[in-house]
Amino acid sequence: MQLSDVLLLVTIIVAVVFALVFYFGRKSYSKNLEAQTFINQYKMVTPILVIDKRLEKPTTQNLPKNIYDKLPKSAHLRKMPIIKAKVGPQIVTLMCDRSIYDVLPEKKTVKVELAGIYISHIIGMNLEDKKKKTIGQKATLWMRNNQNKIPKQ
Repeated sequence: MQLSDVLLLVTIIVAVVFALVFYFGRKSYSKNLEAQTFINQYKMVTPILVIDKRLEKPTTQNLPKNIYDKLPKSAHLRKMPIIKAKVGPQIVTLMCDRSIYDVLPEKKTVKVELAGIYISHIIGMNLEDKKKKTIGQKATLWMRNNQNKIPKQ
């Protein structure tokens, strides 16, 4: 086996891998776009009282059976942000993204945009201030806030 044969084989393998990544990325993008249009079509602003929030694997005990059956198989294996909240007179189980889960306050009433059982956005909160920051981000923010207070010589 010569060097040119090895390079040709590696080139073919790399091309196949890129083609697969492109195909599955495009398929995933179309699914996300479809889900986002569904969310935008059916979202409504609702005040909710957050009772409990947890990161746990979805089961039939913590999600409605019809929602659990529609989840992809990969979602059954990983932990998801699940929120128990009082919406109007009833207590329901809701789902959201991890970024929303991190800033959602517990035991408080919050206005959110709901699309079915999915929380798509929190209304009336400055989310940038609530996100967890690293030490470098805190230092940068502190420098920006105190830059005008330093006297120039």
